[in-house]
Amino acid sequence: MKSSATPKRRQGAALKTPRKAAVKPAVEKAQAPQRGARSQQTRFSSRLRAWGRHHRSMAWDSFQRLIRYPLGNLLTMLAIAIALVLPAALWLTLDSARLLDAELDESATLTVYLELSADDAQSLRIEEAVNAEPDVLETQLISAEQGMAEFQQSLGLDDALTGLESNPLPISMVVRPESVDPVAMQQLAARLEALSGVDEVRLDLAWVERLRNLAELGRRVALALGALFGLGVLLVVGNTIRLSVESRRREIEVVMLIGATHAFVRRPFLYSGAWYGLGGGLLALGLLGLGNHWLSLPVSALAASYGASFSLPQLDVTGSTILLSCSTLLGWLGAWLAVTRHLSSIRPR
Repeated sequence: MKSSATPKRRQGAALKTPRKAAVKPAVEKAQAPQRGARSQQTRFSSRLRAWGRHHRSMAWDSFQRLIRYPLGNLLTMLAIAIALVLPAALWLTLDSARLLDAELDESATLTVYLELSADDAQSLRIEEAVNAEPDVLETQLISAEQGMAEFQQSLGLDDALTGLESNPLPISMVVRPESVDPVAMQQLAARLEALSGVDEVRLDLAWVERLRNLAELGRRVALALGALFGLGVLLVVGNTIRLSVESRRREIEVVMLIGATHAFVRRPFLYSGAWYGLGGGLLALGLLGLGNHWLSLPVSALAASYGASFSLPQLDVTGSTILLSCSTLLGWLGAWLAVTRHLSSIRPR
């Protein structure tokens, strides 16, 4: 009995073994996609790290190439700086013009002349009526005696006007409007002239309009020159990068033969263009500082001779950052245009 039962048990054990072996490949197949997903994630992170290392390497390599030939690269940066100085100087001039425009807005006033028969009480009532206008910021009442004193002081006719029997000047009022728009000021002048006791309202905006037209002309000239000299920076950088591409043509053909993409080949030249633009911007800031220091003394002396104080404007931190950003961007764009154009004509052999 014992001998007959033993083979059955062995046979059962032998039948169970293949089942376990069949289960293992199924488990391995179920786990296979998970290992594949992890390997794909690792490859992406490795490519990202390699991309960052290549950017750092190309930026440093392009900087070392600039240092290797300092004189020629310095002349290229100086040409870029000269192209940037004039638009930046005009920008500073327009900044001063904006300050002058604000002063002109404050000096744009209306002069209200009352009737000769108006007394002090009537002039106060008219001043209250003028202040009640919604477009009026403030008023200044000038008596006839004050008007005569200012007239004598401005013309230097003290002795000639002492023989007058009566004061021919009326009571006047200087009105500063809320809006300096010519149409709004003309409408306000018409309403004030309609008040009882007002003889005349004078509004002189011709000189203000002329100065504003000159300021607008200066802005458009600055924009045109900025665009023109920006194009000059693109041409300077593009020509320099074009020569660099031609000098490394064999190297580019070799790396393209082994599978390098246009982005890979273009990257070091883009960093070279950015370095050119940044160096030109720094030199432009230095030239602006030297020019300001050189001209500040005669400009201050000229302003002092007219009894005024004036100082040349300077670029602040925001203006310097904008100038450096624009110069770097122009250098990068010029390099991109030059490299993209020449890479399309390079065919590896």
